[in-house]
Amino acid sequence: MYIGQGYDVHPLVSDRRLVLGGVEIPFEKGLFGHSDADVLCHAVADAILGALALGDIGVHFPDTDPRFKDISSLILLERVADLVRERSVVVVNVDSTVIAQEPRIGPFIPRMRQNLAEALGVERDHISVKVTSTEGLGFVGRGEGIAAQAVALVTTC
Repeated sequence: MYIGQGYDVHPLVSDRRLVLGGVEIPFEKGLFGHSDADVLCHAVADAILGALALGDIGVHFPDTDPRFKDISSLILLERVADLVRERSVVVVNVDSTVIAQEPRIGPFIPRMRQNLAEALGVERDHISVKVTSTEGLGFVGRGEGIAAQAVALVTTC
């Protein structure tokens, strides 16, 4: 069994969609980035890649590559799942946390869990998504960005 952890953060900006866990969330701002900037998918991908000592998503999907411009991060996560399968490994479970002052994300968690589970080819019951705020502290508390962290457990088949 191998454990990996992932962390990602992107700034909130006007004129972008807010996508978390593959779910578009109604909000006046979105996350800035080369892809759709889905910090939850990125943190989960990094956790899985870290468990396998394969670097991070920037190694596999660099922001200098036009193929990944505005791509859905669920697609990137599916490609990470392919790397897992190529190594005869399976994802056992993922525990993740989205860190955001606003908007309210709780109602979207069931769809996020389902999207992540489908992208990874695991049961939804093996995917945890939680949300917290920073109680007004730091860049997240000021509404300047959203962060996510994740831990993944993988094992050989």
